[in-house]
Amino acid sequence: MVSRAVDESDGVTRLGLGANAAQFALLVAVNALVGGTLGQERTVLPLLAEREFHLAAYTTALTYIVAFGVAKAIANYLAGTWSDRYGRKPVLVGGWLVAVPVPLLLIWAPTWGWVVAANGLLGVSQGLTWSTTVIMKIDLVGPTRRGLAMGLNEAAGYGALAATALATGYIAAEYGLRPEPFYLGIAYAALGLGLSGLAVRETLGHAQLESASRVAGSSRQDRLHADLTTREVFRETSLREPALSAASQAGMVNNLNDGLAWGLFPLLFATAGLSLERIGLLVAIYPAVWGLGQLVTGAASDRVGRKPLIVAGMATQAVALGIVAVGHSFGLWALASVLIGAGTAMVYPTLLAAVGDVAHPVWRARAVGVYRLLRDGGFALGALLSGLIADALGIRAAIWAVAALTAVSAAVVGVRMYETLPRPSPGKP
Repeated sequence: MVSRAVDESDGVTRLGLGANAAQFALLVAVNALVGGTLGQERTVLPLLAEREFHLAAYTTALTYIVAFGVAKAIANYLAGTWSDRYGRKPVLVGGWLVAVPVPLLLIWAPTWGWVVAANGLLGVSQGLTWSTTVIMKIDLVGPTRRGLAMGLNEAAGYGALAATALATGYIAAEYGLRPEPFYLGIAYAALGLGLSGLAVRETLGHAQLESASRVAGSSRQDRLHADLTTREVFRETSLREPALSAASQAGMVNNLNDGLAWGLFPLLFATAGLSLERIGLLVAIYPAVWGLGQLVTGAASDRVGRKPLIVAGMATQAVALGIVAVGHSFGLWALASVLIGAGTAMVYPTLLAAVGDVAHPVWRARAVGVYRLLRDGGFALGALLSGLIADALGIRAAIWAVAALTAVSAAVVGVRMYETLPRPSPGKP
């Protein structure tokens, strides 16, 4: 039996950011550590593949992203199902346990296969921990502040990712590609496991409270009943429900271009003769703007709606990728990195908030799991697609191809998605 979560002030379960401020802040800190465990390799691993393991083919070098993306996608799906069945906290703690050996494997890896295996574990860990912090924050804040909640969650995660990517670039320049850059990952895993096991509280009771208080209406969301099977949740989220399916394809394309950026941007920058410090800075700019921007965009989507930000964000990403493809200088690539980060900041928390808007509280965790399964499958798809195109036609051709796909995704959202932001009923504040 999963214990019912309660507000820390008086033992009564309440929804809302103010009523759950302490636990919400703790979960923000935990997700920063989750982002940091991913950031430990964003700058270093592409260069490690080329300089220490001497992998010449882009497709082979990007196998670690494929392993990460596939493992994370599957773990996202399981995180949603397991969170409903066993509670949120056990899934979160389990994800941190999987993270513990990752930096050690990266430090000791004698062959590239070890690196690929480590990234499979990292994907499992990221899927379980990041999905669960998302679900728990949606549980705590209730229906009115989801955009803000997702903005804070994603800002913490990607802000820490950016800071760690920047730090590991400087550490690698000073001490080498291994082992020193991965010491940060060891510290993050230890802190995350300790906080999650000792201080985080179960939030399933908050979702149960929201479900009990939800009033049926005539909207499309309310016609999606609370008693959907897992197969029905998958079908609604991936294909049938217009907003959920549009969000899922946009999330997949967003992470497709992130997989491209993760695997190929450092190699492109290196071909221009940039130093490790400058490559680390460029790699960090994108998630830094992405992370900090979500502090604004998540809350903005609670006011202006979800759809406008998603369409504008995907279009901005497409333009920015085109700039990367034509660029040859640090300055132009820095501008493009800012634009990619800004576009992603518009999209990332807003897509999660839209899924939370539409999905019923009873099956919301499963819907988030399905969405994140499809979204993070984009990592693997992006690595495979961009690697194959880069091997055949060059890195810049791969970037152009992904830019075109991103523009098409923006058009799909514009045509298929309806506005999901809950609006007050007439006469209500």
